[in-house]
Amino acid sequence: MDWFYAQNGRQVGPVTLEALLSMLQGGHVHPGDLVWREGMADWQPAATMPELTAAVPSASASLNYFNPVVGPYGPSIYAGFWMRLAAALIDGIALWMVGYLINSGMGLELPILRHHANSLPMAVLEMLMMGSALGMVAEWLYHALMESSRYQGSLGKMALGIVVTDLSGQRITFGRATGRHFGKIISKLTIYIGYMMAGWTEQKQALHDIMAGCLVIRKR
Repeated sequence: MDWFYAQNGRQVGPVTLEALLSMLQGGHVHPGDLVWREGMADWQPAATMPELTAAVPSASASLNYFNPVVGPYGPSIYAGFWMRLAAALIDGIALWMVGYLINSGMGLELPILRHHANSLPMAVLEMLMMGSALGMVAEWLYHALMESSRYQGSLGKMALGIVVTDLSGQRITFGRATGRHFGKIISKLTIYIGYMMAGWTEQKQALHDIMAGCLVIRKR
């Protein structure tokens, strides 16, 4: 009977059972990759299929932190680097608009600041510092509240159809979302390599995702 498997959101197959077992043994197909054959109601991780784990005992043992989990959205399909980057750009625009409104409300429009750049009074400098602090608080609350809400994601993530979950595929708490947000500081300090890790780690996790124990997955 022919089998199909999915990697990086792409369906591959059909392949024979013998070929699939060979790919599992060789590491080309991972125990957590989703597989399907005729007669199955839905795709399932390879490690949950008796026909595969019987021949590759190590498959069931390796179904752990590094493999897809089954949550409210079904078996996880992880959101890759470029999808997450697009979501971040949308969020950046939204936060820039918030920052602009804050600065405008405080009378700190950019043209005025440029005109008086060399003679800013202390009161204006204090207002600038306050505006910057308010912007950081707004960014934290934006991400932490949205990602821990029933939407499980910021506006950018909602637009791309992706959500933030814990390692069990469940909704995260405000505290975990806060930890994930401030973990981005570490990702930035690595010259953004921490962000780029979402492109090559097994579960498409950035460094701050790993630190907070989170996944970013695609909705069905």
